[in-house]
Amino acid sequence: MFHVYLLLILLLGVGLLIFGIRKLSGKLRIFVILTGSSAVGFFVLVHLHNLVYGLFIHLFGEDFWNGGDEPFFFVIALLSALGFIVGAVGSIVLAIRSRSKG
Repeated sequence: MFHVYLLLILLLGVGLLIFGIRKLSGKLRIFVILTGSSAVGFFVLVHLHNLVYGLFIHLFGEDFWNGGDEPFFFVIALLSALGFIVGAVGSIVLAIRSRSKG
């Protein structure tokens, strides 16, 4: 079931990227692209983490690895989540501002 959620996040992120690049302009475009790229980046990072973990276990054995990749991917995941939050909040604020002015 987790892969279904990851696929949904990927599709929504790609949709936001396409929408932001083709249809929007100005600051709103930047925030929507940031939100979409963070969602796509999360999908990529989950699979990259699993690939690196599996590769190192295969090459060096289970005793060697001992979770050495966890801090690196944790920090990257935090940055991706922070980018998503900044992009989503910025998009919402700009959308509300444009509706109240117009």
